[in-house]
Amino acid sequence: MSRLAPETRTQRSAWPEPGRLVGVDVARSIAVFGMFTVHLGVGSIGLLDGPAAEAFHELARGRSSALFAFLAGVSLALLSGGAHPSSDASRRRVGVKIAVRAMALTLLGMFLDLLGAPIAIILVYYAGYFLLALPLLRLGAGALAGIAAAIALLGPQLSFLIRSLIGDPGAPAASIDGLGDFFLSGYYPACTFMAFVVAGMAVGRLDLRSAPARAGLAGTGLVLAALGYGGSWLLMHPLGGVDRLTRTLAAQYYGTAAETAPAEDLLLLGDLTLEEIASLHGTVPTDSPFWLLVASPHSGTTFEIAGAVGTALVVLAACLFLADLLHRGVFPLAAAGSMVLTVYVGHVVVIAMLGGSSYDFSPFRLELFVLGALLFATLWKLLLGRGPLERLLGWSADGATRLALSGASPARRP
Repeated sequence: MSRLAPETRTQRSAWPEPGRLVGVDVARSIAVFGMFTVHLGVGSIGLLDGPAAEAFHELARGRSSALFAFLAGVSLALLSGGAHPSSDASRRRVGVKIAVRAMALTLLGMFLDLLGAPIAIILVYYAGYFLLALPLLRLGAGALAGIAAAIALLGPQLSFLIRSLIGDPGAPAASIDGLGDFFLSGYYPACTFMAFVVAGMAVGRLDLRSAPARAGLAGTGLVLAALGYGGSWLLMHPLGGVDRLTRTLAAQYYGTAAETAPAEDLLLLGDLTLEEIASLHGTVPTDSPFWLLVASPHSGTTFEIAGAVGTALVVLAACLFLADLLHRGVFPLAAAGSMVLTVYVGHVVVIAMLGGSSYDFSPFRLELFVLGALLFATLWKLLLGRGPLERLLGWSADGATRLALSGASPARRP
């Protein structure tokens, strides 16, 4: 049977597919629904109100996109052999498939940008991450973990230094406007997000069906989250990081007389500093090195990377255990996660169609989006199998791979 032949009824009814890790799909659905939460806003949450809704929104902000990128890395590792990296010949096929998917994601991301939804589309960034990951497909878990740690430790500091020298462009545009945006100053800069992708690749090289491996992921995740978020809190609050940033802000208002500013003004500037810390978009300002100590969502610091990777490890471990425990009870979540590209694109299209009304903050708007996605994914999975965009990308990648490798093969002798 041709690879492009439609799925048979037997193939569609088989769940989970042989070799597929359902827990990874469940984690993907959590990541994309977290992005729903951020894109629709606090007021769209109907089941929670007031501080609880704010806390839930804050929990999803930044961490969901980091989890999204982390799981992309897991998928790249699984696609290239999982715990046993592919041979050179197989890796070439996988590399072509990934490159084709990167091109498709670029086109799809550009299309979504044209729709004008008030969202920073991540797909074009994703395409770039995939291409940067290609040389790493041959590496094992230890080497990948080391590279992820190096990016986390050096990337934010290097970005800060370069932006200090060339001038910080300020708040990023919603779409990529050049290589500088992609690597340094965009919403999802590679100097930060490649740490998530490569960390995910390292995890994908482990035996994720092993209970000890899962427990190790959870334990490592808790330690990293404590170091990232706890370490930043200690440096910023008890040890005075926020005060130093407040003085920097005061100097911008009062010049050399900042130390003599009225106490009530300093209190107000302190509140403004906390607001700025909470509303960063991809990078930190370059007017003080103390910004590198924050760990707020989308700050792009080493502390944020450590905390977000730690959170992603805990979520993945929990989802792997939960999928084994509940089995078919997670089917709707797993169905949505198995077609996460379709779900992500679908919610952007719907938000774009709603226009300004997507931010009218009607209660239960988030719940309706999530329920609609779950119903669509469940019915599609039951009736048709693979998600529509996933199937289209798979067909394109398979076809391009056959063409590329047949063209590269030496001619046979008659």
